[in-house]
Formats: sequence, C-alpha cells, structure tokens
Amino acid sequence: MKTWTPGKKARELANYVYALTRKGPFARDFGLRDQIQRAAGLVMHNIAEGFDSGYDPEFARFLRFARRSASEVQSQLYLALDAGYITKEEKEKAYQLANETKKLINGLIGYLTRHKHP
Repeated sequence: MKTWTPGKKARELANYVYALTRKGPFARDFGLRDQIQRAAGLVMHNIAEGFDSGYDPEFARFLRFARRSASEVQSQLYLALDAGYITKEEKEKAYQLANETKKLINGLIGYLTRHKHP
C-alpha cells in the first residue's frame, strides 16, 4: 500500500501538468503553459519551503499557499480545456490530482493546528 504525503502527491500533479503542457498547441501557448507550470511547481515548492521552516505555524502558512496554488492549477485547467489544448479526460485526471493534493494538505494543516509543536 502506498502512503501519500502532500509532497508526493504534489510532485505527481506537477509531473502530470508538465506532461500535458509539452504537447501540441499547449506547448506553444507560452502564457498559459508557463502560468500553469508555475502554479503546479509552487504547490511542491511551498510544501518544501514550509517543511524546512522547522516551525509548525510557518509550515501551516506555506501549506495554505500550496493549497491555493493547487486551486489555481484547477482554474487554469478549464482554460486549457476550453482552448482545446487538453481533453476532458486529461482535465479530469489533473483536476483530481489537485483535489487529492488539497485533501492531503488540509489533513496536514489540521494535524499541525491540533498538535502544537514549537
């Protein structure tokens, strides 16, 4: 059985987004491509940066940034779908990965706020 952490799931999301944006007309829409790649990367980066802070309230703050970036990815997926860059199935898979990432982030935020550590 795989154990998923927010960081692992965020990495899966980022890799999938990068795969989607490397093909066809999506690869040539530099604005949307760069924006969705940046947002997907920020999910991972904010989790890592918060973890490295060594301070639970700061970690929770960065987790909230990561959660917002995952929501940004979801919004941008609709633009990509509407532009015909991705299929409905690709959008659904990426959207679900973002949802799963946000659920894991929410769980960790809840844990950090319930268990006050220095």
